[in-house]
Amino acid sequence: MELAQTEAGMLLLGLLFVFLGLGVWIGLALALVGLVGIVALPMLIPSMPTFPAEKVMGTAIWQSLASWTLAALPLFIWMGEILFRTKLSEDMFRGLAPWVQRLPGRLMHVNVIGCGIFAAVSGSSAATAATIGKMSLPALLQRGYHAPMAIGSLAGAGTLGLLIPPSIVMIVYGVAAEVSIVRLFIAGVFPGIMLMVLFSGYIAVWSMLNPKLTPPADPPMPFAQKLRESGQLIPVVLLIAFVMGSIYLGWATATEAAVFGVVGALALSAWGGSLTPKSFADSLMGAVRLSCMINLILAGAAFLTQAMAYSGIPAAMAAWVGAQGFSPFMIIACLTVIYLILGCFIDGISMIVLTVSVVLPIIASTGFDLVWFGIFIVLVVELAQITPPVGFNLFVLQGLTGKGIFEVAKNTLPFFFLMLIGVAIVTVFPAIVTWLPNTMLAR
Repeated sequence: MELAQTEAGMLLLGLLFVFLGLGVWIGLALALVGLVGIVALPMLIPSMPTFPAEKVMGTAIWQSLASWTLAALPLFIWMGEILFRTKLSEDMFRGLAPWVQRLPGRLMHVNVIGCGIFAAVSGSSAATAATIGKMSLPALLQRGYHAPMAIGSLAGAGTLGLLIPPSIVMIVYGVAAEVSIVRLFIAGVFPGIMLMVLFSGYIAVWSMLNPKLTPPADPPMPFAQKLRESGQLIPVVLLIAFVMGSIYLGWATATEAAVFGVVGALALSAWGGSLTPKSFADSLMGAVRLSCMINLILAGAAFLTQAMAYSGIPAAMAAWVGAQGFSPFMIIACLTVIYLILGCFIDGISMIVLTVSVVLPIIASTGFDLVWFGIFIVLVVELAQITPPVGFNLFVLQGLTGKGIFEVAKNTLPFFFLMLIGVAIVTVFPAIVTWLPNTMLAR
């Protein structure tokens, strides 16, 4: 039997979902499909040359993991793990609350602003939602704030952990697509701010339309006292500004900035009294576990990508899509739907490494900038974080609130649609993504 290349690609994709359905680890499933592709496809596609599987696997895995850029990944994860175990969430709520009392929606804005700040520390969506939610949700519900809005705003704002740099997902995409991590970090700034404005704007409009569901403001606080309440938060903000500023201004690479971040996080946790032998060991092991999981996925994806490249499947699929006469915006719309469906079953990092080898040739053929596409893919992965049944932020909030996952998902619907609007905005106005990196890193 002889297969066309597009049919062979569909066969490999179906085999991957079989492995995933059997519960095989995602990294191993990717590697197994790559092995099938490199060994079996030459029998089904006579025009495909044969290659020694062990050499292809060794070369692909080495090239994907022996990367100086990838060294930033475990360091940024460790930085977030260290601060995750401090009093950061408590300090953040106490420090931000006095400044938002006069805004429509009042303390619910703490969810958005707090998630935006912690996103610049952790790079993880689930960690952002969990850290801010542990402090903000009990405080908001105790004060009588509308529970569905409090839960929904936290779920939506928690996704900022993927978009606001330093982002773990951006590093994974940059390594997989061979795109500058620094450009991606800079490109994520304006879209991240845009989403924060959309979220806070919706909270403000909703609260003005539903004044009875918003508790009265606390008594006015003198400016000097506001500063004292924010005193513990200022060092963290300064650390974030230094780490990101050193990247944006060209003083340090992403990896070097990550080292500064780890040293600064250790210093802040020691200063705050939360750095103990146990917290140090827990943060280190947490970073090791997550980094190993991501590296296993990257290794398996690199082997699968190499196997598919040798078969010519990505190029054939790109040519097939081009022959259909789809407009670039139609392709982006279709990809959005595909990623939303994938997000119902697998996590964001796996979505990226699974699809990048097939999707990038299609994107390149339509003329989209790969940095812009990186931000686009992060946005749709954010959407997947609040899409049942496998939305990781939904699981986090289910654990924090004790509510059913579909009830939590219902509360997040307004913010899901706001994020869809964000995807549409950056698609219609790509300069929101590309202007800042092109300006700061002039070619």
